[in-house]
Amino acid sequence: MIESRISRVRSFVTFGGVRNWIFVRIETTDGLHGWGEASTELWEGTVRAAVDELGARLLGADALAVERIWQESTRHGFWRGGVVLGSAVAAVDQALWDIKGKRLGVPVHRLLGGPLRDRVETYRHVGIYDAARTAEEARELVASGVRMIKTGAWVTDSVLPERERLARAVDRLTALRDAVGDEVDILLDHHGRARPDEAIRLIAAIAPFRIRWLEEPIGPESPELIAPVAAEARRNGISVAFGERLFSRWEFRTVLERQLVDIVQPDLCHAGGISEVMRIATFADTYRVALAPHNPAGPVSTAASAHVAMAAPNFSVLEFCPDEPRRSEVSIDPWLFNADGFTVPDAPGLGIDLDIEAILDVPPRPIAVPSRAYAGDGSVADV
Repeated sequence: MIESRISRVRSFVTFGGVRNWIFVRIETTDGLHGWGEASTELWEGTVRAAVDELGARLLGADALAVERIWQESTRHGFWRGGVVLGSAVAAVDQALWDIKGKRLGVPVHRLLGGPLRDRVETYRHVGIYDAARTAEEARELVASGVRMIKTGAWVTDSVLPERERLARAVDRLTALRDAVGDEVDILLDHHGRARPDEAIRLIAAIAPFRIRWLEEPIGPESPELIAPVAAEARRNGISVAFGERLFSRWEFRTVLERQLVDIVQPDLCHAGGISEVMRIATFADTYRVALAPHNPAGPVSTAASAHVAMAAPNFSVLEFCPDEPRRSEVSIDPWLFNADGFTVPDAPGLGIDLDIEAILDVPPRPIAVPSRAYAGDGSVADV
Protein backbone atom coordinates (compact mmCIF):
# COMPACT_ATOMS: atom_id res chain seq x y z
CA MET A 1 0.00 0.00 0.00
CA ILE A 2 1.25 3.48 -0.88
CA GLU A 3 2.13 5.40 2.28
CA SER A 4 0.14 8.49 3.13
CA ARG A 5 2.42 10.79 5.11
CA ILE A 6 1.69 14.34 6.22
CA SER A 7 3.63 16.64 3.93
CA ARG A 8 2.11 20.04 4.68
CA VAL A 9 -0.18 21.70 7.24
CA ARG A 10 -1.63 25.09 6.29
CA SER A 11 -3.92 27.40 8.24
CA PHE A 12 -6.24 30.12 6.94
CA VAL A 13 -8.43 32.77 8.59
CA THR A 14 -11.33 34.40 6.78
CA PHE A 15 -14.38 36.44 7.77
CA GLY A 16 -17.45 34.24 7.90
CA GLY A 17 -20.19 36.86 8.08
CA VAL A 18 -20.49 37.05 11.89
CA ARG A 19 -17.32 35.36 13.14
CA ASN A 20 -13.93 34.69 11.62
CA TRP A 21 -13.39 31.11 10.50
CA ILE A 22 -10.08 29.29 11.02
CA PHE A 23 -9.55 26.49 8.50
CA VAL A 24 -6.75 23.92 8.46
CA ARG A 25 -5.69 21.99 5.36
CA ILE A 26 -3.47 18.92 5.70
CA GLU A 27 -1.79 17.57 2.56
CA THR A 28 -0.21 14.15 2.15
CA THR A 29 2.59 12.57 0.14
CA ASP A 30 0.10 10.54 -1.92
CA GLY A 31 -1.76 13.62 -3.14
CA LEU A 32 -4.69 13.71 -0.72
CA HIS A 33 -5.82 16.65 1.37
CA GLY A 34 -8.22 17.05 4.29
CA TRP A 35 -9.93 20.02 5.91
CA GLY A 36 -10.41 20.85 9.57
CA GLU A 37 -11.79 23.87 11.40
CA ALA A 38 -10.66 25.56 14.62
CA SER A 39 -12.83 28.70 14.62
CA THR A 40 -12.45 30.40 18.02
CA GLU A 41 -13.87 33.91 18.17
CA LEU A 42 -11.60 36.56 19.68
CA TRP A 43 -8.54 34.24 19.71
CA GLU A 44 -7.98 33.64 16.00
CA GLY A 45 -4.30 34.60 15.94
CA THR A 46 -3.46 32.57 19.02
CA VAL A 47 -5.24 29.44 17.81
CA ARG A 48 -3.72 29.76 14.36
CA ALA A 49 -0.24 29.93 15.90
CA ALA A 50 -0.99 26.77 17.89
CA VAL A 51 -2.14 25.01 14.72
CA ASP A 52 1.02 26.02 12.89
CA GLU A 53 3.28 24.86 15.74
CA LEU A 54 1.47 21.55 16.06
CA GLY A 55 1.46 21.06 12.31
CA ALA A 56 5.23 21.49 12.09
CA ARG A 57 5.66 18.63 14.57
CA LEU A 58 3.43 16.32 12.54
CA LEU A 59 5.31 16.48 9.25
CA GLY A 60 6.19 12.99 8.07
CA ALA A 61 3.64 11.26 10.32
CA ASP A 62 1.32 8.55 9.01
CA ALA A 63 -1.80 10.49 8.02
CA LEU A 64 -4.02 7.43 8.48
CA ALA A 65 -2.92 6.87 12.10
CA VAL A 66 -5.61 9.22 13.40
CA GLU A 67 -5.68 7.99 16.99
CA ARG A 68 -1.89 7.86 17.32
CA ILE A 69 -1.62 11.44 16.12
CA TRP A 70 -4.39 12.50 18.51
CA GLN A 71 -2.52 10.89 21.41
CA GLU A 72 0.82 12.42 20.44
CA SER A 73 -0.76 15.83 19.88
CA THR A 74 -2.39 15.88 23.32
CA ARG A 75 0.29 14.12 25.38
CA HIS A 76 3.66 15.01 23.87
CA GLY A 77 3.36 18.76 24.25
CA PHE A 78 3.47 18.47 28.06
CA TRP A 79 0.92 21.32 28.47
CA ARG A 80 -2.61 20.03 28.19
CA GLY A 81 -6.15 21.23 27.92
CA GLY A 82 -7.79 24.56 27.23
CA VAL A 83 -9.51 26.00 24.23
CA VAL A 84 -6.33 26.97 22.32
CA LEU A 85 -4.62 23.57 22.36
CA GLY A 86 -7.96 21.79 22.13
CA SER A 87 -8.87 23.75 19.00
CA ALA A 88 -5.54 23.04 17.29
CA VAL A 89 -5.91 19.31 17.98
CA ALA A 90 -9.56 19.42 16.89
CA ALA A 91 -8.79 20.90 13.48
CA VAL A 92 -5.97 18.44 12.81
CA ASP A 93 -8.16 15.54 13.89
CA GLN A 94 -11.02 16.58 11.59
CA ALA A 95 -8.65 16.92 8.65
CA LEU A 96 -7.12 13.48 9.27
CA TRP A 97 -10.56 11.83 9.39
CA ASP A 98 -11.33 13.60 6.12
CA ILE A 99 -8.14 12.16 4.58
CA LYS A 100 -8.84 8.68 5.94
CA GLY A 101 -12.35 8.67 4.50
CA LYS A 102 -11.07 9.81 1.12
CA ARG A 103 -8.32 7.19 1.11
CA LEU A 104 -10.83 4.43 1.90
CA GLY A 105 -13.55 5.89 -0.33
CA VAL A 106 -16.26 6.18 2.35
CA PRO A 107 -17.94 8.95 4.36
CA VAL A 108 -16.43 9.52 7.79
CA HIS A 109 -19.62 8.50 9.58
CA ARG A 110 -19.28 4.98 8.14
CA LEU A 111 -15.84 4.74 9.75
CA LEU A 112 -17.44 5.80 13.06
CA GLY A 113 -20.05 3.04 12.90
CA GLY A 114 -22.89 4.93 11.21
CA PRO A 115 -25.23 5.72 9.70
CA LEU A 116 -27.77 5.56 12.51
CA ARG A 117 -30.23 8.06 11.02
CA ASP A 118 -31.34 9.42 7.67
CA ARG A 119 -30.84 13.12 8.36
CA VAL A 120 -29.49 15.59 10.89
CA GLU A 121 -31.99 17.87 12.60
CA THR A 122 -30.95 21.46 13.37
CA TYR A 123 -32.02 24.52 15.29
CA ARG A 124 -31.53 28.23 14.51
CA HIS A 125 -30.91 31.43 16.49
CA VAL A 126 -33.18 34.43 17.03
CA GLY A 127 -32.46 37.68 18.85
CA ILE A 128 -29.09 36.57 20.20
CA TYR A 129 -27.34 39.85 19.39
CA ASP A 130 -30.38 42.09 18.93
CA ALA A 131 -33.07 41.21 21.45
CA ALA A 132 -35.51 43.69 19.91
CA ARG A 133 -35.74 41.49 16.80
CA THR A 134 -36.39 38.22 18.63
CA ALA A 135 -40.09 37.82 17.73
CA GLU A 136 -39.65 39.20 14.20
CA GLU A 137 -36.79 36.84 13.38
CA ALA A 138 -38.72 33.93 14.87
CA ARG A 139 -41.79 34.59 12.71
CA GLU A 140 -39.64 34.59 9.58
CA LEU A 141 -37.90 31.34 10.49
CA VAL A 142 -41.06 29.53 11.51
CA ALA A 143 -42.75 30.63 8.27
CA SER A 144 -39.84 28.97 6.41
CA GLY A 145 -40.33 25.69 8.27
CA VAL A 146 -37.99 25.97 11.28
CA ARG A 147 -39.37 24.13 14.30
CA MET A 148 -36.69 24.71 16.94
CA ILE A 149 -35.12 28.06 17.85
CA LYS A 150 -32.69 29.34 20.44
CA THR A 151 -32.57 32.76 22.02
CA GLY A 152 -31.01 34.43 25.06
CA ALA A 153 -27.38 35.37 25.72
CA TRP A 154 -28.45 39.00 25.97
CA VAL A 155 -25.14 40.65 26.87
CA THR A 156 -26.46 44.21 27.14
CA ASP A 157 -28.73 43.18 30.02
CA SER A 158 -25.69 42.83 32.28
CA VAL A 159 -25.94 46.45 33.40
CA LEU A 160 -29.45 45.93 34.78
CA PRO A 161 -30.44 44.80 38.28
CA GLU A 162 -31.52 41.16 38.41
CA ARG A 163 -35.24 41.93 38.75
CA GLU A 164 -35.11 44.00 35.54
CA ARG A 165 -33.18 41.30 33.69
CA LEU A 166 -35.83 38.77 34.66
CA ALA A 167 -38.64 41.12 33.66
CA ARG A 168 -37.07 41.64 30.23
CA ALA A 169 -36.62 37.90 29.79
CA VAL A 170 -40.30 37.37 30.56
CA ASP A 171 -41.35 40.11 28.11
CA ARG A 172 -39.19 38.67 25.32
CA LEU A 173 -40.30 35.11 25.89
CA THR A 174 -43.93 36.20 26.01
CA ALA A 175 -43.55 37.88 22.62
CA LEU A 176 -41.58 34.93 21.26
CA ARG A 177 -44.10 32.29 22.35
CA ASP A 178 -46.94 34.43 20.97
CA ALA A 179 -45.06 34.70 17.67
CA VAL A 180 -44.29 31.01 17.17
CA GLY A 181 -47.18 29.26 18.90
CA ASP A 182 -47.07 26.08 20.92
CA GLU A 183 -45.65 23.70 18.31
CA VAL A 184 -42.17 25.25 18.14
CA ASP A 185 -39.46 24.31 20.64
CA ILE A 186 -37.71 27.22 22.35
CA LEU A 187 -34.20 26.89 23.78
CA LEU A 188 -32.73 29.51 26.11
CA ASP A 189 -28.98 30.17 26.30
CA HIS A 190 -27.61 31.96 29.38
CA HIS A 191 -23.86 31.92 28.58
CA GLY A 192 -22.96 30.88 32.13
CA ARG A 193 -23.76 34.32 33.55
CA ALA A 194 -25.66 33.36 36.68
CA ARG A 195 -24.78 32.23 40.16
CA PRO A 196 -26.74 29.11 41.17
CA ASP A 197 -29.30 31.12 43.16
CA GLU A 198 -29.80 33.52 40.25
CA ALA A 199 -30.22 30.60 37.85
CA ILE A 200 -32.93 29.11 40.06
CA ARG A 201 -34.84 32.39 40.02
CA LEU A 202 -34.42 32.52 36.24
CA ILE A 203 -35.96 29.05 35.96
CA ALA A 204 -38.97 30.16 37.97
CA ALA A 205 -39.46 33.10 35.61
CA ILE A 206 -39.16 31.11 32.35
CA ALA A 207 -41.04 27.96 33.35
CA PRO A 208 -44.46 29.13 32.02
CA PHE A 209 -43.05 29.39 28.48
CA ARG A 210 -42.38 25.64 28.15
CA ILE A 211 -38.67 26.03 27.44
CA ARG A 212 -37.13 22.80 26.09
CA TRP A 213 -33.71 23.45 27.58
CA LEU A 214 -31.76 26.03 29.56
CA GLU A 215 -28.21 26.18 28.24
CA GLU A 216 -25.16 26.95 30.37
CA PRO A 217 -27.10 28.40 33.31
CA ILE A 218 -23.86 28.81 35.30
CA GLY A 219 -20.21 29.17 34.31
CA PRO A 220 -18.05 26.20 33.29
CA GLU A 221 -15.36 26.60 35.96
CA SER A 222 -17.18 24.74 38.76
CA PRO A 223 -19.69 22.46 37.05
CA GLU A 224 -20.63 20.70 40.29
CA LEU A 225 -22.45 23.89 41.32
CA ILE A 226 -25.08 23.14 38.69
CA ALA A 227 -26.66 20.48 40.95
CA PRO A 228 -29.38 22.62 42.62
CA VAL A 229 -30.05 24.37 39.31
CA ALA A 230 -30.56 21.06 37.52
CA ALA A 231 -32.91 19.87 40.25
CA GLU A 232 -35.05 22.99 39.94
CA ALA A 233 -35.05 22.86 36.13
CA ARG A 234 -36.20 19.24 36.11
CA ARG A 235 -38.99 20.03 38.59
CA ASN A 236 -40.23 22.49 35.98
CA GLY A 237 -39.85 20.16 33.01
CA ILE A 238 -36.79 21.98 31.64
CA SER A 239 -33.68 20.12 30.51
CA VAL A 240 -30.19 21.43 31.31
CA ALA A 241 -27.71 21.71 28.43
CA PHE A 242 -24.04 22.23 29.18
CA GLY A 243 -20.54 21.80 27.84
CA GLU A 244 -19.58 24.15 25.02
CA ARG A 245 -16.67 25.30 27.22
CA LEU A 246 -15.60 21.83 28.31
CA PHE A 247 -12.90 20.37 26.09
CA SER A 248 -12.38 16.71 26.97
CA ARG A 249 -14.10 13.64 28.39
CA TRP A 250 -12.30 14.34 31.69
CA GLU A 251 -13.90 17.77 31.94
CA PHE A 252 -17.34 16.24 31.34
CA ARG A 253 -16.77 13.64 34.03
CA THR A 254 -18.25 15.60 36.95
CA VAL A 255 -21.55 16.53 35.32
CA LEU A 256 -22.02 13.06 33.84
CA GLU A 257 -21.10 10.91 36.82
CA ARG A 258 -23.23 13.06 39.11
CA GLN A 259 -26.05 13.12 36.52
CA LEU A 260 -26.26 16.91 36.62
CA VAL A 261 -27.09 17.61 32.95
CA ASP A 262 -29.49 16.26 30.33
CA ILE A 263 -27.71 17.39 27.15
CA VAL A 264 -23.96 17.69 26.52
CA GLN A 265 -22.72 20.25 23.98
CA PRO A 266 -19.08 19.64 23.05
CA ASP A 267 -17.82 21.76 20.16
CA LEU A 268 -16.09 19.89 17.32
CA CYS A 269 -13.76 22.91 16.87
CA HIS A 270 -12.55 22.89 20.47
CA ALA A 271 -13.12 19.54 22.19
CA GLY A 272 -10.42 17.52 20.44
CA GLY A 273 -12.26 17.03 17.16
CA ILE A 274 -14.19 14.01 15.91
CA SER A 275 -12.16 11.48 17.92
CA GLU A 276 -12.76 13.05 21.33
CA VAL A 277 -16.35 14.14 20.73
CA MET A 278 -17.26 10.57 19.79
CA ARG A 279 -15.76 9.45 23.12
CA ILE A 280 -17.68 12.18 24.96
CA ALA A 281 -20.87 11.07 23.21
CA THR A 282 -20.32 7.46 24.27
CA PHE A 283 -19.56 8.54 27.84
CA ALA A 284 -22.74 10.63 27.91
CA ASP A 285 -24.82 7.79 26.50
CA THR A 286 -23.80 5.66 29.49
CA TYR A 287 -25.88 8.07 31.60
CA ARG A 288 -28.68 8.42 29.01
CA VAL A 289 -27.61 11.98 28.31
CA ALA A 290 -28.26 13.42 24.84
CA LEU A 291 -25.67 14.96 22.50
CA ALA A 292 -26.30 18.35 20.87
CA PRO A 293 -22.96 19.66 19.51
CA HIS A 294 -22.21 23.36 19.87
CA ASN A 295 -21.77 24.58 16.28
CA PRO A 296 -21.97 28.32 15.57
CA ALA A 297 -19.02 28.04 13.15
CA GLY A 298 -18.34 27.39 9.48
CA PRO A 299 -18.85 24.64 6.90
CA VAL A 300 -16.12 22.25 8.06
CA SER A 301 -17.29 22.40 11.67
CA THR A 302 -20.82 21.69 10.46
CA ALA A 303 -19.64 18.75 8.34
CA ALA A 304 -17.59 17.23 11.17
CA SER A 305 -20.49 17.69 13.60
CA ALA A 306 -22.87 16.10 11.10
CA HIS A 307 -20.75 12.96 10.74
CA VAL A 308 -20.65 12.58 14.52
CA ALA A 309 -24.41 13.14 14.57
CA MET A 310 -24.90 10.37 12.02
CA ALA A 311 -22.94 7.87 14.11
CA ALA A 312 -23.75 8.79 17.74
CA PRO A 313 -26.83 6.94 19.06
CA ASN A 314 -27.63 9.69 21.58
CA PHE A 315 -27.51 12.59 19.10
CA SER A 316 -30.43 14.99 19.51
CA VAL A 317 -30.06 18.17 17.45
CA LEU A 318 -27.30 20.30 15.87
CA GLU A 319 -26.84 24.05 16.17
CA PHE A 320 -26.65 25.67 12.73
CA CYS A 321 -25.91 29.23 11.57
CA PRO A 322 -26.38 29.65 7.78
CA ASP A 323 -23.94 32.60 7.52
CA GLU A 324 -24.72 33.16 3.88
CA PRO A 325 -23.33 34.16 1.46
CA ARG A 326 -19.91 33.32 2.97
CA ARG A 327 -20.72 29.64 3.59
CA SER A 328 -21.50 29.09 -0.08
CA GLU A 329 -18.65 31.31 -1.26
CA VAL A 330 -15.93 29.30 0.48
CA SER A 331 -17.48 25.89 -0.18
CA ILE A 332 -16.95 23.87 -3.34
CA ASP A 333 -20.31 22.17 -4.01
CA PRO A 334 -22.00 23.63 -0.91
CA TRP A 335 -24.24 21.35 1.13
CA LEU A 336 -28.01 21.82 0.81
CA PHE A 337 -29.85 22.73 4.02
CA ASN A 338 -33.56 22.59 4.72
CA ALA A 339 -35.28 24.72 7.31
CA ASP A 340 -35.07 22.08 10.02
CA GLY A 341 -32.15 19.89 8.98
CA PHE A 342 -30.20 18.30 6.15
CA THR A 343 -29.02 15.06 4.60
CA VAL A 344 -25.28 14.35 4.82
CA PRO A 345 -23.81 13.81 1.34
CA ASP A 346 -22.69 10.24 0.67
CA ALA A 347 -19.21 11.39 -0.37
CA PRO A 348 -15.79 10.18 0.81
CA GLY A 349 -14.29 11.86 3.87
CA LEU A 350 -16.18 14.78 5.35
CA GLY A 351 -17.80 15.49 2.00
CA ILE A 352 -16.76 19.14 2.07
CA ASP A 353 -14.06 20.94 0.11
CA LEU A 354 -13.07 24.61 0.29
CA ASP A 355 -12.04 27.21 -2.26
CA ILE A 356 -8.70 28.61 -1.11
CA GLU A 357 -8.99 31.70 -3.29
CA ALA A 358 -12.41 32.51 -1.85
CA ILE A 359 -10.95 32.16 1.63
CA LEU A 360 -8.01 34.43 0.88
CA ASP A 361 -10.21 37.01 -0.89
CA VAL A 362 -11.90 37.97 2.40
CA PRO A 363 -9.45 38.58 5.26
CA PRO A 364 -10.50 38.40 8.92
CA ARG A 365 -12.12 41.47 10.40
CA PRO A 366 -13.59 42.69 13.70
CA ILE A 367 -16.52 40.45 14.57
CA ALA A 368 -20.09 41.14 15.63
CA VAL A 369 -19.99 38.79 18.60
CA PRO A 370 -20.05 40.87 21.84
CA SER A 371 -16.71 40.74 23.62
CA ARG A 372 -17.31 42.98 26.65
CA ALA A 373 -19.93 43.16 29.39
CA TYR A 374 -20.21 45.18 32.60
CA ALA A 375 -22.56 45.33 35.54
CA GLY A 376 -24.44 48.48 36.50
CA ASP A 377 -21.71 49.52 38.91
CA GLY A 378 -19.02 49.23 36.23
CA SER A 379 -17.61 45.93 37.41
CA VAL A 380 -16.71 43.21 34.91
CA ALA A 381 -19.49 40.80 33.90
CA ASP A 382 -19.50 37.65 31.77
CA VAL A 383 -20.09 37.96 28.03
